[in-house]
Amino acid sequence: MAVADALRDQHRRELREFLRSRRARVSPAEAGLPDGGARRRTPGLRREEVAVLAGVGASWYQWLEQGRDISVSPQVLDAVARVLRMGDAERRHLYLLAGLNPPAPRPAPERQDMGAGLRRLIDTWMPYPAHIMDMYYNCVMYNDAAAFVLGMRPDITQNCLVDFFTDPLYRSRSASWDRNARTVVAQFRAASAARPDDEGFQALLAQLTESSAEFAELWAERDIEDAGLIRKELEHPLVGLLCLESTAMRVPARPDLTIVLHTPLEEAGTAAKLEWLASPEGRRGAMYPVAG
Repeated sequence: MAVADALRDQHRRELREFLRSRRARVSPAEAGLPDGGARRRTPGLRREEVAVLAGVGASWYQWLEQGRDISVSPQVLDAVARVLRMGDAERRHLYLLAGLNPPAPRPAPERQDMGAGLRRLIDTWMPYPAHIMDMYYNCVMYNDAAAFVLGMRPDITQNCLVDFFTDPLYRSRSASWDRNARTVVAQFRAASAARPDDEGFQALLAQLTESSAEFAELWAERDIEDAGLIRKELEHPLVGLLCLESTAMRVPARPDLTIVLHTPLEEAGTAAKLEWLASPEGRRGAMYPVAG
């Protein structure tokens, strides 16, 4: 209990200093207020001005900034964050200091267009498979190795979760499908549980339940796991067994995206086989054309 009390007191002190520092950054003109031409003793907005602009009581905002034990809501914190011109990372930090679960990260507008850099990243991962997907498992881009090893191609749904259960090509190659299916569904449940009101997750769940009885059966078991490493064993028609380790990583600047990198394991000479598949001779023998 003493540790919890100390942590709570620390958060209150940090909340007080954080709000003061953010308030000092915003001028009356930036907030849409007339400054009256008078010099202020301290820079930025006054507490009363923040309260008025956020639509909250002056006493309540003073108590918030003092770190008192008061009830707060996401709507009020969002209003304060808007008045103090907080970015997404600052807004989520405000939630944490106030004792609320932070909202899902959002990409900053100036970092929305990172396609060229992300394309260079996964192409540099060659000859090993790599792809990038959004929060709803839609494939944003994939490299050539993902095409000729995992069977990614334009004529499938381009949703990694749906294709895991419905693409006959991937299913025919995956020697570890039964073992990994349970993990894939458990990880999806963890992701969707974090955003229970998200219509995108609800639509994907409905699509999966309708298109795959195996998914529906596993979903009913209610297993849950965090995203992490997954071992994949694939029987490729040209080189035989491939043993890979799949790692899912988030991009801090683009929290809506996940990079999935496949690393060859030592078994079955996987690294050498992947290098051959990426060679001109291996590409000529591929069952499907390499993705451009």
